[in-house]
Parts: sequence; structure tokens; C-alpha cells
Amino acid sequence: MAVATLRSVLRCEILLPLFETCRLRDLLCFSSSVDAAAAVCGTASPDPHFMVEYLVNSCGFSPSEAAKFSKPLAHLRSTEKPDAVVNFMRSQGFDGAGIRKVISLRPIYLCCNVEKNLAPKFQFLRDLGLSESDIVDAILKNNAILRHDLHRSFVPKLEVWESLLGSRELVFKHLKKTGWFFFSSVEKTLHPNLKFLRDECGIPEERLSLVLRGRPQLMSQKPESLRALVARVEELGMPRQSRMFIWTLKVFHKVSKERFEAKVELMRSFGWSESEFSSAARKAPTFLAMSLDMVRRKMEFFINVVGYDPSFIASQPNLLLFSLRRRVIPRFRVTEMLKSKGLCTRQRKLAGILFLSDTKFMEKFVLLHKENVPELLDILRVAGTCKGNDTFHLASEDKGLADDLICDDEVCSGFNGV
Repeated sequence: MAVATLRSVLRCEILLPLFETCRLRDLLCFSSSVDAAAAVCGTASPDPHFMVEYLVNSCGFSPSEAAKFSKPLAHLRSTEKPDAVVNFMRSQGFDGAGIRKVISLRPIYLCCNVEKNLAPKFQFLRDLGLSESDIVDAILKNNAILRHDLHRSFVPKLEVWESLLGSRELVFKHLKKTGWFFFSSVEKTLHPNLKFLRDECGIPEERLSLVLRGRPQLMSQKPESLRALVARVEELGMPRQSRMFIWTLKVFHKVSKERFEAKVELMRSFGWSESEFSSAARKAPTFLAMSLDMVRRKMEFFINVVGYDPSFIASQPNLLLFSLRRRVIPRFRVTEMLKSKGLCTRQRKLAGILFLSDTKFMEKFVLLHKENVPELLDILRVAGTCKGNDTFHLASEDKGLADDLICDDEVCSGFNGV
């Protein structure tokens, strides 16, 4: 009874000085074989909440965060391993925020064996040619690198993805951006998906590689999900043998059924029939990934300002892929001004003009008339496509139409008097 009362007093720590408290705890709670110094320091059998204090003081977590992340670490009896992990990560270029992110994603990383688990992985990544900052970026995006076995998991996946993407540099480029695609099972996911797309769908590996460079996640989804995606594309009437098939798969991987149906309803409101929609999607599947607001603005501009019939746009769906602000509106204004000056002698449709390269458009419609109509350059400067007197911005030409697809930024609302 007396011992129980004394223990209660000691837990409250209100009647005895700290030194006497520790001595009495040693006498009551520890055998004589336990080193007294270890009992005082708390390393042999510490306070159950000592990791909360550690995460606050050593890692910079808030008390509430530390309480949350310390739960998987309750079995620890000292800070030896956490100290080793934190110090190692600092030596590898991680700052405080980076260390906190890794710990918050998986606190048990603080229990890793640095020499056997962490150091070999960092050395392997360095041997592959990654810089210190590259490694930090890759791990912050893919903390699974720290927990997967180097030779049984990481290396086999690296080899598969290097083969699929065409180069190791592309694999690491994606790993530094987002890497959840990387750790899909080789046997259960990657090989079955590759066999399905190559052997059953007839997609050549070089074409598949081109698509995967932009969206590797297409290959890392579950095989049943990939087959369902193929079925959706086939519902459009797109044959598997079509060169557009794999590109449409890529788009559909980003577009949910709900977004797709919303796009169908929008185009129906502009007068498109179901067959016109399917035909347009087969010709220019990228427009399916554009926002509803962007498609609506483009349709309204082509119909209300340019005067195109909705059926004509359905037959030329690539028109919807051009940036309104950077290409459509500036070129429309240039041609309208030339017409008003009587300088556009041939009646050329805007659709054909939009498909001209930047250089050809500049030569035929701007530079040819810059002496008589200098304001043409002003139109392009306002649009941000012309710099200086006659230097045209050729970024979209370097990357082809793909750069103009979905990167359209805001369009001047209430566009009038074009």
C-alpha cells in the first residue's frame, strides 16, 4: 500500500525534487543489475512519450504532429536509430522540411538500419548518375524507394521502365515529378499490360513508348482497368489498328466517364449529333481532356464571331486544339484588318490560316504588309507571340500542335469587336 502511494506521488512529481525522484524510481522500478545512469537518462526504459519530444526537438514537428507520428515508434527504447537516420539524411542533402515530409509519410523510416538499408540505395542512385538534389527530389516524390528491396524490387522495375520509356534519363525525369507509377508489380501489372497492348491490341512498342513518355501511368494501372479503358475507346468506333488508338487511350486515362458524358452533353447543346461527336473524338481525342469552359469558349468564338457552322467544326475538330489567346484571336484580327484595308485579295478561310506554321503566317500575312499596316505587329505583341519589331515566338512550332492543345489560358471574357 505504501509503495503504491509513493509511486503515485512520484508520477505526479510534485513533492520530491527531480534528483530524488529519479533515485527512488531506480530503487522501486529497476533491478540492481540496471545501470543507474541509464535509468536517470531514460535510454534503457524511457518515458513512453519520449519520441514526441524527440520529433519536436530534433525534427521540428509541432507537438500535435509529433504525437501523431510517434505512435508507430512506441516500441523504440532509445533514439539511437532515429538519430542515425536523421543525421544520414541531412548528410545526403535533405533539409528540415524534406526530413519532416519523409517521416510524416512513413514514420517507421526512423527505424531503418542506415548501413544495411539506406546507404546502399543512395549509393546505387549516385552510381546511376543522379546528383544529390536529383536523389532528394526522387525520394521526396517516391518515398517507397526507401522501403523497397534494392535488388529484388527497385532494379527489376528500373530495367522494365527503361525499356518502356527508351532511356534511363526519362525514367528519372518522371520519378522526380511523380513516381507512384514506378512501383507497380512487374509480374502482375507491367508484363500483362505490355502483352495485352502489344499482342492483342497490335500496338507497336515504339508507338507505345512515345505515349508512355508523357503518361507512364497508363501502363501501371491494373490490367482489368486497362481492358476497361480499351473498351471505352472502342465504343467510339476507334479500331485497335488505328494509329490514333493509343493516343486516345492516353486521353481516356485522364478523362473519367462523368467528364466524358459532360462533354457529350455540351457538344449536343451546340447541335452536334452523336455520330459527329464520335467522329470528332476519333480525329482529335485531345479535345476530350480540355475543360468544359475552354471548349465552350472556343465553340462560341468560332460560331458567334467567326461564323462557322457547328457541323463544320465537328468535321474539323483540330480547330478546338488551338489556343484562343495565342493563335486564333490574333490571326483572326490580322486577317480582318487586312480585309478592311483591301489587302487580303484571296478569300482564305481562317481554318486554313490557323494551320499555317508561325513562320509562314508571319511571312504571308504580317511581314509582307508591315510597311502599310504596322499595327499588325501590335496585334501580335499584345497576344505575346511577337517580340521586338518582327521576331515571332516559335515555341508552338518547335513542339508541334501538341503544345497548343490544352495549354490555352484565360480567354478575354465578353470578347467583342474582334
